[in-house]
Amino acid sequence: MTHSLHLSPHFTAAEIAFLDSLNTPRRIQDFLDEIPYNGDPRNRSPLSVLRERQSHCLDGGLLGALALSRLGFPPLLVDILPEPGKDDDHILAIFVQEGGYGAVAKSNYAGLRYRDPVYRSLRELVMSYFDDYFNVDGEKTLRAYTRPLNLAQFDALGWQWNDAAADEIERRLQHRRAIPLLTPRQIASLERVDARAYAAGTLGINPDGVYKPRPTG
Repeated sequence: MTHSLHLSPHFTAAEIAFLDSLNTPRRIQDFLDEIPYNGDPRNRSPLSVLRERQSHCLDGGLLGALALSRLGFPPLLVDILPEPGKDDDHILAIFVQEGGYGAVAKSNYAGLRYRDPVYRSLRELVMSYFDDYFNVDGEKTLRAYTRPLNLAQFDALGWQWNDAAADEIERRLQHRRAIPLLTPRQIASLERVDARAYAAGTLGINPDGVYKPRPTG
């Protein structure tokens, strides 16, 4: 657990008290849902998220991992990965309770957020995001995931308050081995998201945070 004395040189007493008020995974998710999704590429530490009250998925994952660590869970991030060139990746802060995997997450899409800890494996948890993981063209794009990255190894960088550490964590996630979820035949047979699911999943979306393919040529 990340002790208050470890945070106190960097976090104010009020900020530590606020973290302490996020005393269940659901309350952590509620906070992430309350703050706006930011579509800019800057990575924020948990401290910056608390002070600026905005985040994208990596920022939200870091804040979630810190808050979960204060509840006694290890600070673990999992990167779930799309078909290259079709979509953005997505970060989950995961936790295991009574043998079940759950997650908190910040997303621009309504269906890519909280999961109750009822999934029997990490793969099962990741697959719970499959139908909600789609791009602006309605293509279901989830293809792979990484093993959990324990943020305790970045304690020396001060990942809890140092934005530069967030950049290093992003680099480390990008170089982790991708574990595939689907076969080529399964991918070829995928249907697009139907209109009602698309409308529900994009409710309240920030257009600035939507994946935009890089121009070619």
